[in-house]
Amino acid sequence: MADGRELIYFDDSEPYVSGGATRRLDDPRPLPDRFGPEPSLPEMRQDPLTGEWIPMASHRMNRTFLPAADSCPLCPARPGAAYSDGEVPDTDYDVVVFENRFPALLAPPDGTAGEAWSVDGDPLWPARTAAGRCEVVCFSAEHRASFADLSPRRARTIIEAWADRTTELSRLPGIRQVFAFENRGREIGVTLPHPHGQIYAFPFVTPRTRLMLDRAAEHRARTGRNLLRDVLDAERRAGTRVVLTSEHWTAYVPAAARWPVEVHLAPHRDVPDLPALDDAERDDLAAVYPELLRRLDRFFVTDDGAPIPLPYIAGWHQAVVGEGRELGRLHLQVFSVLRAPGKLKYLAGVESGMGAWISDTTPERIAARLQEVGR
Repeated sequence: MADGRELIYFDDSEPYVSGGATRRLDDPRPLPDRFGPEPSLPEMRQDPLTGEWIPMASHRMNRTFLPAADSCPLCPARPGAAYSDGEVPDTDYDVVVFENRFPALLAPPDGTAGEAWSVDGDPLWPARTAAGRCEVVCFSAEHRASFADLSPRRARTIIEAWADRTTELSRLPGIRQVFAFENRGREIGVTLPHPHGQIYAFPFVTPRTRLMLDRAAEHRARTGRNLLRDVLDAERRAGTRVVLTSEHWTAYVPAAARWPVEVHLAPHRDVPDLPALDDAERDDLAAVYPELLRRLDRFFVTDDGAPIPLPYIAGWHQAVVGEGRELGRLHLQVFSVLRAPGKLKYLAGVESGMGAWISDTTPERIAARLQEVGR
């Protein structure tokens, strides 16, 4: 791209698949090099009370916020249009991935984190460059599309993109975890409604994953087994909360679900991450995942019975890079803050202040509704 960022096309249509044609590979915009004379790199500071690393990227305050449909930076280029600051230089695409223009994590040009320092010179507050990488994955060139509407072929292309980027990002210096996710809906805080997801390559293990690894390590020491494998087997045995099954995948509402709507999707075979899925598992996922999202879009309805598109966060939990990798097991978590039509689950006093969750429903009720809308 014009400012030095990388952009990658993933095609599933002709004449691009066969090589009969090539997408536009130059960016005509007059953008300054992001690593100019004085690049602004995000930093991260460690909280001494929890040990968590907190990235700080003040430049994200200036990112694009809910632009008009004819000014969407994720839509294909429209030659002659008044708006010309789109991120994709071609006039069409199938799936495209590029480095985020407003990243929370960004490595210096040499790819390393550089020297660490201390805030105010006090060793109580370690700090360093937030040397990771943030990418955007555009699912479709259609501005008003959604993942649930995609064909199995297009969903399969996105799965290939997730797997490819997980492999490549895991190889970057200092990366400890790769997280592919989608934010959908204004209630979630989405600033660009165009169908897209993101991938973060973290230079640290995220707090939730660290907790899961600790629990998995305790379980392995006690039983010799993988915790996530045992959870999947237990949910399948019980059956009460299973909402969707296929040859290679099972979707279930976890027994201790915390969100008003929450469902997990896990492969039957033990695999650490998306790249480890074989072709049959990927083909199956390309059909199962959109079906699960379509059911979620029917979870709530209006007074006259019309479905309410569900605002959600969907994230792939993958094995970490390096120490603790053997404890991981691939699974998807999809959840929503919508607890009823027009009503949100706010993370107030005990949730935000203490991290102590209080559910407004039960996992069995969530599962029953997802089973009902699938009939």
